[in-house]
Amino acid sequence: MQPKVMMKKKNISASKASLILFLCQIVSALDVPLDSKLLEELLQPPTITQQSPKDYIVDPRENIVIQCEAKGKPPPSFSWTRNGTHFDIDKDALVTMKPNSGTLVINIMNGGKAEAYEGVYQCTARNERGAAISNNIVIRPSRSPLWTKEKLEPNQVREGDSLVLHCRPPVGLPPPIIFWMDNAFQRLPQSERVSQGLNGDLYFSNVQPEDTREDYICYARFNHTQTIQQKQPISVKVFSMDSLNDTIAANLSDTDIYGAKPVTERQPVLLTPTGSTSTKVELRGNVLLLECIAAGLPTPVIRWIKEGGELPANRTFFENFKKTLKIIDVSEADSGNYKCIARNTLGSAHHVISVTVKAAPYWITAPRNLVLSPGEDGMLICRANGNPKPDISWLANGVPIAIAPEDPSRKVDGDTIIFSHVQERSSAVYQCNASNEYGYLLANAFVNVLAEPPRILTPANKLYQVIADSPALLDCAYFGSPKPEIEWFKGVKGSILRGNEYVFHDNGTLEIPVAQKDSTGTYTCVARNELGKIQNEVQLEVKDPTMIIKQPEYKVIQRYGQVSFECIIKHDSTLLPTVIWLKDNDELPDDERFLVGKDNLTIMNVTDKDDGTYTCIVNTTLDSVSASAVLTVVAAPPTPAIIYARPNPPFDLELTGQLERSVELSWVPGDENNSPITNFVIEFEDGLHEPGVWHYQTEVPGTQTTVQLKLSPYVSYSFRVIAVNEIGRSQPSEPSEQYLTKSANPDENPSNVQGIGSEPDNLVITWESLRGFQSNGPGLQYKVSWRQKDVDDEWTSVIVANVSKYIVSGTPTFVPYEIKVQALNDLGYAPEPLEVIGHSGEDLPMVAPGNVQVHVINSTLAKVHWDPVPLKTVRGHLQGYKVYYWKVQSLSRRSRRHVEKKILTFRGNKTFGMLPGLEPYSSYKLNVRVVNGKGEGPASPDKVFKTPEGVPSSPSFLKITNPTLDSLTLEWGSPTHPNGVLTSYILKFQPINNTHELGPLVEIRIPANESSLILKNLNYSTRYKFYFNAQTSVGSGSQITEEAVTIMDEGAGKAMASRQVDIATQGWFIGLMCAVALLILILLIVCFIRRNKGGKYPVKEKEDAHADPEIQPMKEDDGTFGEYSDAEDHKPLKKGSRTPSDRTVKKEDSDDSLVDYGEGVNGQFNEDGSFIGQYSGKKEKEPAEGNESSEAPSPVNAMNSFV
Repeated sequence: MQPKVMMKKKNISASKASLILFLCQIVSALDVPLDSKLLEELLQPPTITQQSPKDYIVDPRENIVIQCEAKGKPPPSFSWTRNGTHFDIDKDALVTMKPNSGTLVINIMNGGKAEAYEGVYQCTARNERGAAISNNIVIRPSRSPLWTKEKLEPNQVREGDSLVLHCRPPVGLPPPIIFWMDNAFQRLPQSERVSQGLNGDLYFSNVQPEDTREDYICYARFNHTQTIQQKQPISVKVFSMDSLNDTIAANLSDTDIYGAKPVTERQPVLLTPTGSTSTKVELRGNVLLLECIAAGLPTPVIRWIKEGGELPANRTFFENFKKTLKIIDVSEADSGNYKCIARNTLGSAHHVISVTVKAAPYWITAPRNLVLSPGEDGMLICRANGNPKPDISWLANGVPIAIAPEDPSRKVDGDTIIFSHVQERSSAVYQCNASNEYGYLLANAFVNVLAEPPRILTPANKLYQVIADSPALLDCAYFGSPKPEIEWFKGVKGSILRGNEYVFHDNGTLEIPVAQKDSTGTYTCVARNELGKIQNEVQLEVKDPTMIIKQPEYKVIQRYGQVSFECIIKHDSTLLPTVIWLKDNDELPDDERFLVGKDNLTIMNVTDKDDGTYTCIVNTTLDSVSASAVLTVVAAPPTPAIIYARPNPPFDLELTGQLERSVELSWVPGDENNSPITNFVIEFEDGLHEPGVWHYQTEVPGTQTTVQLKLSPYVSYSFRVIAVNEIGRSQPSEPSEQYLTKSANPDENPSNVQGIGSEPDNLVITWESLRGFQSNGPGLQYKVSWRQKDVDDEWTSVIVANVSKYIVSGTPTFVPYEIKVQALNDLGYAPEPLEVIGHSGEDLPMVAPGNVQVHVINSTLAKVHWDPVPLKTVRGHLQGYKVYYWKVQSLSRRSRRHVEKKILTFRGNKTFGMLPGLEPYSSYKLNVRVVNGKGEGPASPDKVFKTPEGVPSSPSFLKITNPTLDSLTLEWGSPTHPNGVLTSYILKFQPINNTHELGPLVEIRIPANESSLILKNLNYSTRYKFYFNAQTSVGSGSQITEEAVTIMDEGAGKAMASRQVDIATQGWFIGLMCAVALLILILLIVCFIRRNKGGKYPVKEKEDAHADPEIQPMKEDDGTFGEYSDAEDHKPLKKGSRTPSDRTVKKEDSDDSLVDYGEGVNGQFNEDGSFIGQYSGKKEKEPAEGNESSEAPSPVNAMNSFV
């Protein structure tokens, strides 16, 4: 559809190469600042600022308002067409145009009929610079016809069968919202078994006896006219098998064979859609709704799949107990075959829906306004896509460009108009129309040719004040045509500002990133173009920062003492500071004990409730600082002479002067108990609504014993009094007599009224119900009223019982509503309540953030930018944006790994964020999603970015092997994290003497592809310390260290090597080693056998003290060992150990064994409790003297010590 007749496509003969060359030479268009004074002075073609929707459905009972607002200089005039021809509003008395506007008002309420004004309207706004046109606005009055009269037969169904109750609502404009209710206006419960279809029918997969009722009522709500139509009630009677058998038995004789068949289970059969396949066409960006409802017993369960693909993540939702598949924001990629499968225990049924996604035209690049200087070049680009591909046509000032007046500076090339060497007469408004069979897009874009000398919009001598070491931004907003050049100077005769200490922004702003005291002064901004020059001066003052030079400190104070917190500040002499003290982040108590001085806070007569955190906040017009300290209050030492206690309870309560809304209460105080009564607390009980629950009423000073109490209607009052002193509260007094007040209208309405949707199509209105004594009378109810905000809706109201919630269904997604809740009882209404604003339910955001850009700051930090999504597509309260990012691979290893996505959330409408903790020299991907209260929207296309190289980690290991007299071999592993391309390794080493003094440091650079090195020409028998690290082009990584020793000099080495060879080749040495090994093996076997037989062990002391004639030495002839030798018993023992006994102890009537004492022999106890030292089968040889050395062990030293 097009607003004008489409022009035929004009062929452009110029070659593509010349076109590209020309586009590269085009000067970018001027930006016009949004300065009201400037905009009033500049000539500008018309721009449509407001218009009615393309498809405009109006209420036939109200006046029709067709909006058309435009701006321009001079102000534009307006005209209209209707159904393609001029609409002369002067000839129709019912049609008027608003002053200084193009908006039409058709006075239907004064005798007109809306049907007479149906048609297609288009507005034109025109001035001397061009003409802009609106969309085609199709006006149609809404219709809410009545239900046709029909006779509905009762539905009699056997238990377990399926049933469909048809709604068949009247055809309205727009279509009505359907819902089923009963006679009591309560929603009929729905479940997997019973649910409403998209066509409004009510489907029963299988009926049950509880489905029997006579008030199945289908309602159709027409939102435009705020009317609800009701279908006649439908009756359903379900015959259960038991009742049917009883009926048959009553009508048959005993000899008849009777009995209805029991309820039989059935496999699923689809009630809708019918057949095995169907088709569905949906438009791009819309919501795709597919439905499958099945009959069967047991109730079937529905499952959805997409053949040959996956259901789109984050855009797929299941509704109506998974009977409806909902895919939001569909695109061409969502075309395909969708299968629904209904399954129960007896089988399954399925249906395939072939979905084709078409697309009405949508913008790729919409044309944008051009502001050019005479002689400049520019272009308008109009690119759109759709399915099928839309046709592009151009209009100039509302006329097809083919028949518009010629302009030599204009050249049309399909979707682009190229302007070269424009003049002021080239100013015009161009319209681009993109259309296909599913719709059209129309965009106005003007070309405004201006010749203007420079203007500076920033006020002269504007004063800027900043704190030292913070950024300073000095504005120089400007305009001119051609675009002026901007220069900054400091001082009256200063030179032009240049260098890294300044940042010059495109909008003319001068930024001083770190302002210092010497930055103070006058700065001059100069703007010049070929038509003139202008300058402006601004002032910068840099102030000293505010500081707290003495902060409050932690204090512990006894109860009833005095405490003071200091807060001494230093500030710029030209700034006036204000000091605020807070307690626990709130205002100080309104108590004369708190004294705020110039530099301190003093608390007199400290009590327990003064415990907390005290904060000193210092504010100036430019900065703020704060400091906190904690006060802890402890009990004061007790005074033995006086005992303080809580007061005794008051007594003799009396009620006098009873009126409808007041009564006087008096009492006699109890004993103070050495602490004066500070106040009395009066509480009341409502015996009518909340018996046994006491509520706070009021409190009075301790010197007062009577009080006039305000009362509420319809409450049965009892009162009690509590006395309070510094120690605490007394016990409550005995209750007073009861007093019942008369009923009255409610005095107040519910509080905390809110409207928050729980689903995209409802509005949940909640409130805090009035308490019993607030009802003021019997029969408490609430009148709940709502209407959609800003659409001139009537209030819709409903009266509900004493509840705290009401759900409005069928609402648009996330629109504002005006809400009010009014209390009423049997005597009347409460005062008119206040209106609050609520919102219907949120839905997931529709679009992803666009124009995602990544700026890599360094090897571990990147900054991501994105364009905010339009608020209307958020469909909820904007909570922020989430950035998902993950490492794809390391560029140094080219190896992929398990993807671990990280998520950063940026609150509010923020359009950038920092990504910390990145790994250097790696490839990353990220995407951005908008978040509302419902969840996350779709992800933006993945953005790939790479981090630069960094310094590597330390080498994975460093080993030093093969020591010789003058060389060592070094082996190493490459860094675990290269963080780039390794360029080399750096080895540093130096000798260490016996006093740990370091010698000269030697440095060697090693190629990156090496993994070992032999260091030669080292000193013999010398310890060296090595430092080793890797390098990339960025720098050196962390180092690892190691130490090693070269072996002794060659002569000593040969002597020791000779001894080694001689010993190792001697026969006696070999025999000795074999004997020792055999002896150890035999001892191990004997110990193992004895342990299993009871663990008898030799104990010489036991044997000496208790000679046992039954102890016999073991003989060689029976395969046992002989007696142990005790010849060396006279030798001294080493480390407190004893020589082993020469006999074994055998005590058969003892059940103790080594097993009971553990497996080790060190530190054991014998059977009489004495200590058993270290035992050894043979005495160890004493170590040879002089063999100890402070040098590191070597193979030669080890062998020497063994021999």
